[in-house]
Amino acid sequence: MTVNPERYLEQARNRLEQALASYLQPEDSPVMAAMRYSVLGGGKRFRPLLLLASGQHFGAAEELLLPYACALELIHNYSLIHDDLPLMDNDDFRRGQPSCHKKFGEALALLAGDGLLTLAFEILAAAPAPGHCCQLKDRITAEIAMAAGARGMIAGQWLDISFNPDNRDLAAFEETALKKTAGLIRVAAVSGARLAAAPAEAVAALDGYGRYLGLAFQLRDDLQDLDRDRLPGQAFRPNLAAVLGLKAASKLLSDWLNLALQELRRADIDSEILTFFINQLQPDRENQL
Repeated sequence: MTVNPERYLEQARNRLEQALASYLQPEDSPVMAAMRYSVLGGGKRFRPLLLLASGQHFGAAEELLLPYACALELIHNYSLIHDDLPLMDNDDFRRGQPSCHKKFGEALALLAGDGLLTLAFEILAAAPAPGHCCQLKDRITAEIAMAAGARGMIAGQWLDISFNPDNRDLAAFEETALKKTAGLIRVAAVSGARLAAAPAEAVAALDGYGRYLGLAFQLRDDLQDLDRDRLPGQAFRPNLAAVLGLKAASKLLSDWLNLALQELRRADIDSEILTFFINQLQPDRENQL
């Protein structure tokens, strides 16, 4: 059966937005107000949509997948709040709106990020176990924690903010991207498949697919960053696209996307939706995700 990727993702995004709002009910709390502002104000929802697409390809029910997808999105948004803080990336705007700390102050933004992170694991703790298998649920939760933690996204953020501008080593940029960005994207692809009890070969292929897709996601963002307008005096942090140059970076982006596609093919994963994620990151494509 032919699936329209745009329509599928639009419908999945609508249900995801409803689920996120249900976890972030309005309260008479400044912290919750900041949490809601940061999460419900828009975003690509790339990671949770990828988890939903991966899981549903192998037959998992959306009701099973949604809590895990929401938890991933909350973790991602916590990281954005903290990344935007003055002592990190010092970004005043996020998604075309004042960043959380500009809207609510630095202390409240810090607490809102903490609140989103802990809420994510509250959701995971209460989420249904796939096939009533608590051991598998524990494994998925642990993999999400490792991707987001001190050996994953947090380590990648430190590598990013402590990077020496004179260091032009390709491997250093790749390590940063793998930890800071690709880790959560990889775990999204893998978690969906695990929740659906996909075959081991398919899970392994999606691990590779998510890795290359995550690297490509970061490099595409780096390429777009070259064209972004900056305020006077705002520093440009060297990234992989700046080091390689536009032509070489675009080729590397295409190479990584081709490797992601090869991972799907080697396990005979014929998914228009998962392929759509690859196509949306092509250098000449306007990303709809």
